[in-house]
Order: sequence, then structure tokens, then C-alpha cells
Amino acid sequence: MHASQITDYIQRNAPRDRTFASAKHIVTALRSFFRFARYRDYIYTDLAAAVPSVAGWSMASIPRAMPADCVRVLLNASKKWRTPAGLRNRAILLLLARLGLRAGEVARLELGDIDWGEGSLSVHGKGRVERPLPLPHDVGKAIAAYLEHGRPESSCRRVFSRSRAPFYGLSSHSDRIVARAIGRAGIELGSTGSHQIRHALAVNMLRQGASLTDIGQVLRHRSLHATRQYAKIDLEALREVALRWPGATP
Repeated sequence: MHASQITDYIQRNAPRDRTFASAKHIVTALRSFFRFARYRDYIYTDLAAAVPSVAGWSMASIPRAMPADCVRVLLNASKKWRTPAGLRNRAILLLLARLGLRAGEVARLELGDIDWGEGSLSVHGKGRVERPLPLPHDVGKAIAAYLEHGRPESSCRRVFSRSRAPFYGLSSHSDRIVARAIGRAGIELGSTGSHQIRHALAVNMLRQGASLTDIGQVLRHRSLHATRQYAKIDLEALREVALRWPGATP
């Protein structure tokens, strides 16, 4: 095998219907394979060095946000879920949709983080930063319903636990819960990750006239750099500042 064959393979396969992350996985796997083959003396040339990198630029993609009507359908459907797992999943969906929590932040919530008297909760975000947030009425009601009627008895202090024994806290990622909820609600989407609900909150705020600073504060971004990706979604504002393409019809 020659270096040109490797480059040709990447050019033919990496960009085809793939995100930057999945294309990057291809080149990473190839490099690992060639290093292993070289280590075992299956090949005598360092072909790992011949694997090209996949170009990826910061802020090149547009946030994948769940459409607002799909969020409404999902939350309305969750009102009918009465099983312990259903009550838990509705509370999780509301935390994602109303407060824009990350999946890991939802999983790390503990019983002591909720101040029922003040109507607030403490969120343990990135960098172990703890931030208080107001607890909307519907979110608090859903959490209370789960704690009273759905949460199994457990010594675990996490708010959300597994619905089957052993009843320890959820893992840091709740994408599978969101994916199952989307399917149960009859919503057809290309992406089923939990982060798209957080993006949906930001998009809705932007379309209602909120500034990027306001959005960054709600989503608890540590810098405006993380928030500015949502500026690409406001197409009407972008049209006002876009330069006319040379030679285009006025």
C-alpha cells in the first residue's frame, strides 16, 4: 500500500455524509491500525504518518436545535407518562427545555440542591462551578411528582436514579432517555441527542429578541465565544449585514 492510496481513500469516504467528528474518527482509527501493523512488523513503512488530517474549522457548523413545535409536542406527550420512569423522564425533559441544563448537570443534581422554599436549584456546571437558578413552576411540579410517586427508595442522594435495581444515580449522559422519549412521542428527527433541546431554548430566546449576552447567562457559558454560534441562526439579522455578491442581480 502507498501513501497516495490512503489519501485517495480519505478523500472518497471521509466527507461523504459525515460530520467532522465522524470523519475524524476514520483517520484516527486508520492511524491506530497502521501503528499496530508497524509494531507487529506486518508493514515496514510508517503509513500512519501518511494519513491526512480532516479539516475542521471553529464555528463552522450551525447548532442542531430541535424545532420549537417538536419541543411542544414532546412536552405535551410527556404529560401522559405515569409510570415511575415516565415521571422521571418528563422532569428531565423539562429541565433541559426550560432551564437549558446539560445532560451531565441533570445527572449530577442532588436532593440538597433543590430549595423548595425559595423556589430555586443549584446547578453544578463545567469546572465544578455551582450556580443558582430559579425553579419554574412546571419544572418543580414535575420533579415533585417524580420524587413522590416515581423515585424508588434509595440511599443515593442524586435526584434522578435508575428505574431498575440497583437504584444508583443516572450516568452523566441522558441521550438514550431523550432518544426514547422522542420516539415515544412519534417525532421523527435526524438527531436525538439531549443537547438539541438546550439549543432549542437558545434559538427560541434569540427569536424573541434576547441578546447573546442574555442567552449566555441563561445557558451559563463561561465566555461569549461559546454563545456567538447562535448568531448564525438569526438569518434576518445576517441579511442586513451581508454584502451583496459581486455580479448579483440588484
